[in-house]
Amino acid sequence: MNDTPKKAEEETVAVSAKIRARIVTSKQRFNANDNISDFIEPGELEALLDEVAGKFDAVLESLVIDTTTDHNTQDTARRVAKMYLNEVFRGRYVAPPPVTEFPNAEGLNELMIVGPITVRSACSHHFCPIMGRLWIGIMPNQHSNLIGLSKYSRLAEWIMSRPQIQEEAITQVADLLMSKVSPDGLAVVMEADHFCMHWRGVKDLTTKMVNSVMRGSFLKDPGLRREFLSLINLKH
Repeated sequence: MNDTPKKAEEETVAVSAKIRARIVTSKQRFNANDNISDFIEPGELEALLDEVAGKFDAVLESLVIDTTTDHNTQDTARRVAKMYLNEVFRGRYVAPPPVTEFPNAEGLNELMIVGPITVRSACSHHFCPIMGRLWIGIMPNQHSNLIGLSKYSRLAEWIMSRPQIQEEAITQVADLLMSKVSPDGLAVVMEADHFCMHWRGVKDLTTKMVNSVMRGSFLKDPGLRREFLSLINLKH
């Protein structure tokens, strides 16, 4: 049986459609702040970059921007595609960073705080920058896993490098750290500037958003929660 026409048909299907079909078939979600790396096959990210560059070129054309003779915009479409896939939204398309977990051999059970961690994201409503800082509080137990200090930053970056809203972003960070560390308690606080307010809309340059997620002992013990919040205030 000649399968040449079938192969030709497959080659004409956009790579984004192939990836989307796999996700839909698996009945998984692919919201803006989800990671879809499990559904991307080797070589497809490069092909997706080409596809996004072509479509963004069409956006520039619809914005009536000359990309033929204007030296500033001749390669803008590809630069934007590379920025989104390889940098700004990288956490959506790549697997989580490797994290070595160590047993809590000494039975550490005192409060640990990591931060402030600089985080960068983009609002999923307007794709405007979100720039902020993140603090993480850990209350380990004898069964907890310990991870290296830099790994907190890497995991946070992986989550934040997607189109996000701040409330959901720190919940994702908390869920990920609970699964990696298995502590008695976890606290995450984020403070950020949102350029969808600074740059557009009300154009308010001073407003920040601060929110928190408390799990386990941080949620149940007001004294522990106060200790954590007072210590991160010292770092402002």
